[in-house]
Amino acid sequence: MDSIFGNETQPDGRLLDISAEIDAFEGYAHPHGKRIAVLADALAVRFNFASHDRATLGQAALVHDLGAMVMNREYIKTNRLLREDERIDMHRHTVIGEQEAAKRGLSRAVQLLVRWHHEWWNGSGYPDAIEREQIPLAARILRVADTFCAITDARPFRAAQTAADAKKHLIEWSGIEFDPKIVKMFLTLEGFSELRSYAEYEKSQADERFEEPSAQQAQERFENESGNDTAPAGQTVPSEND
Repeated sequence: MDSIFGNETQPDGRLLDISAEIDAFEGYAHPHGKRIAVLADALAVRFNFASHDRATLGQAALVHDLGAMVMNREYIKTNRLLREDERIDMHRHTVIGEQEAAKRGLSRAVQLLVRWHHEWWNGSGYPDAIEREQIPLAARILRVADTFCAITDARPFRAAQTAADAKKHLIEWSGIEFDPKIVKMFLTLEGFSELRSYAEYEKSQADERFEEPSAQQAQERFENESGNDTAPAGQTVPSEND
């Protein structure tokens, strides 16, 4: 597969560094912006985006929450749901992100994707309450990819959910928050490690760490801990049937 930024130049280290800073500020346990960029690009390929449009989408994915970091609100890091006044305040982050993207020399196309990545298919989003095809296709893609990645990673106020739960959420809110055709296309994606929930990944890691040792492993551990490869006098090494 081509680069997630199309066939054009890769993003410089500055964008990757900014993305990592944003992820750390928002309390994501794992890279968030880069993960969104991969899944958004997979959708862009299926919608036949030109290479420069893929590059634009990839850059916007990396810095989509730049405004939230610049606002630097402490409530982002709290282990609770936001109050209504905090939620209204946070709605400003898309416009501030647009302005900050401009200050950093990103294209107008990237700036607008940052501005519109919280717009909803039914017009209930922010900051401009645009709806349906008024929202650029790239912004609609970003909305779906961002939501899936957010749900399947841990945040300060909740644990990561499963990929199945995230897909169920996309389906239930299809036609309301999300463009139905993008949700339908997203559900066809496969073969990307980014589709795996961190909840499932961490569970598998824990299962491996605490997996019951085999009889041979148990005996090797016994011998290592005893400091001898034979049983002490008068004793026998436990057998597999003991």
